[in-house]
Amino acid sequence: QVQVVESGGGRVQPGGSLRLSCAVSRGKFSVNAMGWYRQAPGKQRELVARITADRLTQYGGSLKGRFTISGDTTGNTVYLDMSSLRYEDTAVYYCDAELRWCKKEAGYWGQGTQVTVSS
Repeated sequence: QVQVVESGGGRVQPGGSLRLSCAVSRGKFSVNAMGWYRQAPGKQRELVARITADRLTQYGGSLKGRFTISGDTTGNTVYLDMSSLRYEDTAVYYCDAELRWCKKEAGYWGQGTQVTVSS
């Protein structure tokens, strides 16, 4: 059974920093990629950052430079380091694990962690 668990969300002042973690329990599955997405109230879910098993990274919009995605060597945990946070970064942040087993590929989502940027 696959489990994806995010942690590290909370309230931070504008200009502050926060680190999110995503741990995947993947059993027999291998990791193709893991990514962070976010959804603000009334808006669609959007890509924040994604990292492949080959450690290629992709960032949404103009987030590169403020946000950095990284992963541990086991492929079971990814991190999202966020700095210079702005009010508009307030959202629920979700982790997506893109897994494969034999020829089957599927994405698994966590429950999300709330990030609130507020003074």
